[in-house]
Amino acid sequence: MPRRILLFLLPLLLLAFLAYPRLHHRYSRFQQARTVKATVNEMAPKLHDGDLIFQTSLSAQSQAIQLATHSPYSHCGILFRKGKEWRVFEAVQPVSETSLAVWIARGKEGKFVVKRLRDAKTILTPAALQRLQAAGEQYRGKSYDLYFGWSDERIYCSELLWKMYQQATGREIGQLQTLREFDPSHPAVQAKLKERYGNLIPLTEKVISPVRMFESKELVTVR
Repeated sequence: MPRRILLFLLPLLLLAFLAYPRLHHRYSRFQQARTVKATVNEMAPKLHDGDLIFQTSLSAQSQAIQLATHSPYSHCGILFRKGKEWRVFEAVQPVSETSLAVWIARGKEGKFVVKRLRDAKTILTPAALQRLQAAGEQYRGKSYDLYFGWSDERIYCSELLWKMYQQATGREIGQLQTLREFDPSHPAVQAKLKERYGNLIPLTEKVISPVRMFESKELVTVR
């Protein structure tokens, strides 16, 4: 190969080499978006207002929650249809809603499980669904509760869903626990507890974890 051609090609090859990770990442995101869109389109006809959706979050505290509760599920939200789009109402920072497709894509490997009140057909009447949404609206815009307290000033994901259902239908989805009942043995859990509470861990604070809701006999699996 002539020297001039080689000198011309080398910078192009170097640019291609440097750009490959970015292009590969963009292609992977494009493929994920296509997969998520197909999944949402496939499952949309099966969904009902008030369904609960669970995933493994990629947040900084997710690992600690999984270890402390012995469950892969560390985040959850509630589904409502708005027009032609399914939305997930959730306690993040702050309490808000997002599209189902975006919510799924945020979770680990795009995996999730949808659950429904076992007797939703009789309990979730139009009036009950209005109460359920109204119960959620009172928390919209509130800050995420990093300390997992039971007051309504701040709120975390499973607490939001539990209180919405309890207030709107009288049903308690999942057994309440105290922080004392969680498993603090793993160093990652201990580090997170130390970061949040110092040496004053509120062991008697009421709490509802995603897995307690997930395992509740009040729910059945939709997907």
